Amino acid sequence: MMMSNHFFHLVNFSPWPILMAFNLINVGSSIIIMILNKELIPVSIAVILVLMIKFQWWRDVVREALYEGAHSKMVKQGISMGVLSFIISELCFFVSFFWMYFYLSLSPDMVMGMVWPPAGITSVNFLDIPLLNTLILLASGFFITWSHYSLMKSSDSEMKISYVTAILLGIYFFIIQMYEYYELSFDLSDSAFGSSFFILTGFHGFHVVVGILFLSVNFKRLINNNFSMMYPMGFEYSIWYWHFVDVVWLFLYLFLYWWGM
Repeated sequence: MMMSNHFFHLVNFSPWPILMAFNLINVGSSIIIMILNKELIPVSIAVILVLMIKFQWWRDVVREALYEGAHSKMVKQGISMGVLSFIISELCFFVSFFWMYFYLSLSPDMVMGMVWPPAGITSVNFLDIPLLNTLILLASGFFITWSHYSLMKSSDSEMKISYVTAILLGIYFFIIQMYEYYELSFDLSDSAFGSSFFILTGFHGFHVVVGILFLSVNFKRLINNNFSMMYPMGFEYSIWYWHFVDVVWLFLYLFLYWWGM
């Protein structure tokens, strides 16, 4: 009895963490197979499994918070700190790749012709597709903030319209990014320039996809009236993550497209 005499929630045994860990190994291996052998089936299966596990895991978290009432004030604070720590760790992840980019671009070696971008590579015009994508993503961030404001003033219709607009703009951003890849005159194997460009923009694109999924799950919860101005936790976490995606793209635009090219 005394073991439950606290404000914290001891979660039940769950298979999802270990299954997700093993499947992330599959994702990494399948990406290598896709790059080397151009096979899409392994990575497609791995991504589908990730989505299935995520759905089951998030379903359990929603149940314990919404229906079981297991998330006390202390638990909510802990989850908020966990989400914030996760976003900071993702920021450090991008900082490591920016460090690589600055190291290569500020001191290009003989192989790259002592110039950046390397000789023979046509750079991307920062006033073309990159500027359009920047405006799209900033507009998406504006609408997602508007939806949060609408929730706080209990305006249900405004909240849903602005939230859907933010999701559609995020999808549009990703489509434009894929079109830019299709139109590029260089690829991943074109020196350190191509590698750093596709690593930075590719990982950002992956985070955009994760953010869209995060927003979509919370939109389903909005439709089910799972949020209110007194309990907007998951809703706010998706907004935090989407603003993180916005900020990373601004750095990409400034240093990768404008300054670097």
